[in-house]
Amino acid sequence: MAKIGVIGAGKWGSAIHFALSQMDQDILIHSRTPRDIKNFVSLEKILECEYLVIAIPAQEIAKWLSDNFVNKNQKVLVAAKGIEASSGRFLQEIYAPYVEDENIAFISGPSFATEVMQKLPTALVLNSYNLETAKEFGALFPPFIKTYVCEDVVAAEVAGAYKNVIAIAAGICNGLHLGNNASASLISRGLIEMSRFGKVYGASAESFLGLSGAGDLFLTASSTMSRNFRVGLALSTGKKLDEIIEELGEVAEGVGTAYALKKIADEKVIYLPIASEVYNILEGKDPQDSLRDLISS
Repeated sequence: MAKIGVIGAGKWGSAIHFALSQMDQDILIHSRTPRDIKNFVSLEKILECEYLVIAIPAQEIAKWLSDNFVNKNQKVLVAAKGIEASSGRFLQEIYAPYVEDENIAFISGPSFATEVMQKLPTALVLNSYNLETAKEFGALFPPFIKTYVCEDVVAAEVAGAYKNVIAIAAGICNGLHLGNNASASLISRGLIEMSRFGKVYGASAESFLGLSGAGDLFLTASSTMSRNFRVGLALSTGKKLDEIIEELGEVAEGVGTAYALKKIADEKVIYLPIASEVYNILEGKDPQDSLRDLISS
C-alpha cells in the first residue's frame, strides 16, 4: 500500500488530501500550524513517506525547504503554482537543490479546491521530466480526477503562474463593468502573452492550448471562486492591496507572480503589457488609467 504525505493544509492541500483519501492507500497530512484533521502527523513522520505532495505557496517554499526538507529519495508532487517574486525563480529551480529531476512532478490544470472536495469531475496534468514518476502519482488519484502526464514542465510552470496574474486583470475588468467583449479579449490576449513569455524559456506553444494553459486560464479568470479574480474585483474599487490581502485571508499567488514577471520582463526585455499593468495597479496606479494605457499601447 502506498504511503503518501501531504504537506500544507490550506484549501488546496486539504482538497488533495481528501481526494487521495478516497483510494485504498495510507494518507497522512502535515502543516506548519497543527490542525484537527484525521491522520495529521509531525514533520518527521511525514518526511518518511514514499510519496510527498507539497502544497506550500510559491513565495514560502524556498525558506521551508531550507529549514525543513530532508531528502530520503521520496517522490515529490508540487501542488503550488507561481514564480518567486524576490528572485524570479520558477518552482523547479527552487526545488532543484533538494529533489532530483527524476523524482519530482508538478500539478497543472483547471482545479478549484471546492469542487474537488465535492468529488466533481476534474482533469489534471502531472508534468515531469520523468514520465514514470508522473504516472506513479497519477495512479494515486481517485476516478473522479482524470490525470494526464506531460514532459513540458516549463510550459506548465509558466501557465500555472501566469494565469493567476491574468485572473487579477480579469477581476479588474469585471469590477469596472467593461462587459463580456472586453473580458473575452483580455483573457485571449492573456493566453497569447503567457505563450510569448513561455517561448523565451523554451516552452512549446502547443502546451498552452491544453488543460495547463487555456483550461486553467479560462477557469481562474472567469469565476469569483478564484482568489486572484477576487483580488482584481477589489482592486477595481480602489481598495489598497494590504487591505485586500487581509480581507481575503488566503494566499493569492498572482500578486507575488506579478512582481516576479515585472522583474523578469525588465531583465530580459519581454513585452508583457497585461502583466505590466497588473503590476502597476498593485503598486497603486488607478485601474482606469491602466485601461486607457493598455488600449492605446
